[in-house]
Amino acid sequence: MYVHVPAAWMAMFSYAGLAVSSAVYLIWRHGVADVTAKAIAPAGAAFTAIALVTGSLWGQPMWGTWWVWDARLTSVLLLFFLYLGYMVLRDAFDAPERGAKAAAILAVVGVVNLPIIKFSVDWWNTLHQPATISKLDAPSIHPSMLWPLLAMALGFTLIFVAIVCLRARTELLERRARSLEMQAALGRAE
Repeated sequence: MYVHVPAAWMAMFSYAGLAVSSAVYLIWRHGVADVTAKAIAPAGAAFTAIALVTGSLWGQPMWGTWWVWDARLTSVLLLFFLYLGYMVLRDAFDAPERGAKAAAILAVVGVVNLPIIKFSVDWWNTLHQPATISKLDAPSIHPSMLWPLLAMALGFTLIFVAIVCLRARTELLERRARSLEMQAALGRAE
């Protein structure tokens, strides 16, 4: 629970960040938003994979099965495929600009999956337990379990921020190096 739940939260939070960054890129053509989206996608996919694997490990002893085509499980699997699709689509075009635009459109359209993931346990009869923390009244989880869970969520969030910052910095440096190489090649051609 202390790995599965924070990973699932981060999977959804990451996709929300990916969609917002992609929307900013599509609307204002801001290059840093594109870099941020590109940096978020692998981290989000990793958190989603962790949530799926740990969910299966948790579900087997609880439900007696490794996988059920449950509404929440299936929608999280779809989220994982959206991350993979984003990353593949970025590299599917010869022109990086076209790949970035196509991937950004996929990310923005795919954001409709987030409310489905969140509310699937309320909308459909599923094996997955309903919300125990984000309810309007007090959480129904004991504080001895709540505080470690929140500490893990904070830790996962800090890891996510560190990964995205490192990946974005690396991408910016690679773009700068490519730009300098192109300028040098043009200078030699003259």
